[in-house]
Amino acid sequence: MTKVAILGDTHFGVRSDSKHFTDFYRKFYTEVFFPYLKDNNIKEIYQLGDLFDRRKYVNFYTLSECRDYFFDVIQSLGIILHVLVGNHDIFWRESLSVNSPDLLLKDYNNIILHDKPTEVKVGSLTFDVIPWICKENEEACYNFISNSNNQYCMGHFEIAGFQTYKGIDSHDGISPKIFKKYNLVLSGHYHHRSRIGSIQYVGTPMEHTWADFEDARGFHILDTNTREMEFIQNPYTMFTKLYYDDTKEVVYNSADFENKHLKLIVVNKTDYYAFDQFVEKIYKSNPLELKIIEDLSEFETTTPDDNDIDLEDTMTLLSQYVDGIETEANKDKIKTIMKTLYVEAQNWEAE
Repeated sequence: MTKVAILGDTHFGVRSDSKHFTDFYRKFYTEVFFPYLKDNNIKEIYQLGDLFDRRKYVNFYTLSECRDYFFDVIQSLGIILHVLVGNHDIFWRESLSVNSPDLLLKDYNNIILHDKPTEVKVGSLTFDVIPWICKENEEACYNFISNSNNQYCMGHFEIAGFQTYKGIDSHDGISPKIFKKYNLVLSGHYHHRSRIGSIQYVGTPMEHTWADFEDARGFHILDTNTREMEFIQNPYTMFTKLYYDDTKEVVYNSADFENKHLKLIVVNKTDYYAFDQFVEKIYKSNPLELKIIEDLSEFETTTPDDNDIDLEDTMTLLSQYVDGIETEANKDKIKTIMKTLYVEAQNWEAE
């Protein structure tokens, strides 16, 4: 086979094993991912780490569901699944010795787990395959990379200089210079899909938080003959926004909000009764969550349009706060730290 599927962090069990997100996952894999693989006769998948979301335990409902819509389907289609161990897959932070894919998926004979640096033949190419690098294995991983003569690499890397999420730069991590020998490096870990030079972060297959809003999600197809990567976008989203302005007609499709996280941003509200009726109709659309944002005091003397409104989310407010304080410290670095902490808090896992 010349073409293989590249799948980023799947995070089965995300958002505290939310049933809504589990249903969202099932829809994507059942209606998009596997039909594409079948139509194109693709028989090999490389999943680049963070297969499961929780590091220290598994929810039985999550496990039952992802086995049904993901692992069992892969096996029934005769597809080989390569899984790299990521940082969310390990129990100990500095060791890969106890990891969830090894413990939970041993009964599948079509799954190949990569918990040590190795080389793998991928179609006509040979890739160095590197799992999450931690204290226990860092010497072995760096020596493997240094001594390798291969031109291609895939792993679950934390590389400095890339965006962890859209708009959030990473200043810490591995120097990209370590990978300068490679013609192509494919990595999981950062959820934002991006590329600098030969290093490609593949992103996640679907949205998890508001940090993912309007940031394309999906999977890649690598043609090992042409070395070309094709991005297949996930058409389904979990997060959406609606602007309310009673000086204009607000047109929407109620089906777009069912089981979605929705932010209703109030631009103009002169008729309170009409607004209450509008909100009632929105609730009847069965959104998973509705947040109403209507503090537009900064626009009291102007008539805003969509390009003027800067009330995107909490991270925007954090940036505005930092811009307003007096300090000799690097404000961009403060923003990065605050945004990173905010995203981590959204995905916080009790230790």
